[in-house]
Amino acid sequence: MNAAPLQNRLITLDLARTLAILCMVVFHFTFDLALFGYIPFDTMSQPFWYYFARMIAGSFLFLSGVSLWLAHGQGIRWPAFWWRFAKVAGGAALVTIASIWFVPGGTILFGILHAIAAASLLGLVALRLPWVVTLSLAAVIFATAFLYRSPAFDPIWLVWTGLGETRPMMGDYVPLIPWAAPALAGVAFAKALRVDQWRRAAPSRAMRLLAFPGRHSLIIYLIHQPILIGLFNAWASVANG
Repeated sequence: MNAAPLQNRLITLDLARTLAILCMVVFHFTFDLALFGYIPFDTMSQPFWYYFARMIAGSFLFLSGVSLWLAHGQGIRWPAFWWRFAKVAGGAALVTIASIWFVPGGTILFGILHAIAAASLLGLVALRLPWVVTLSLAAVIFATAFLYRSPAFDPIWLVWTGLGETRPMMGDYVPLIPWAAPALAGVAFAKALRVDQWRRAAPSRAMRLLAFPGRHSLIIYLIHQPILIGLFNAWASVANG
């Protein structure tokens, strides 16, 4: 998702993204197993998979906050920021358009990519705040999701808030409340621990290979599920042929 030269990248961050991507693929592979009837359909409603999905979403948002600090903590580089924002927002738009056809009745109006794009705008303010204030803001946003709901936020044009009493029917729903919280926590973490000053040793070939998915997380996110579904359809055709 970032385009920084390899020697200037923090390999630890790319490896963390790779792990998050691996977990995401495992989740969607299991989801597809249930969708195609290879495992019980209610598997994904079990507590483990419920919390596993939220851990994955939180990980991506947290890492996006760390990335925002690494890229712009010492001064916002506007062309680079808007280029990244355009890629993520463009990916979010593609997900919305594709979901109209592939997720009938569950069009994704505010999923994980929408949340990352929106949280990056909020994160710009957090870059200038003391890390403890940013972390406190994250805690307030997280707590608000459990303390306040109102039907006034039910209209579809306010779906991004997450404060409605009725959860909208969406294949992927990641509203800013509470999901801006892990993104801001990532900014606070990176600022408090001065992640931008961590040593960047030249990675080995093995480490570069492991980090490769993490350097291309956006494209992998966009294509992995269509590939998985295509493979499942191909297998079903062969098995039933």
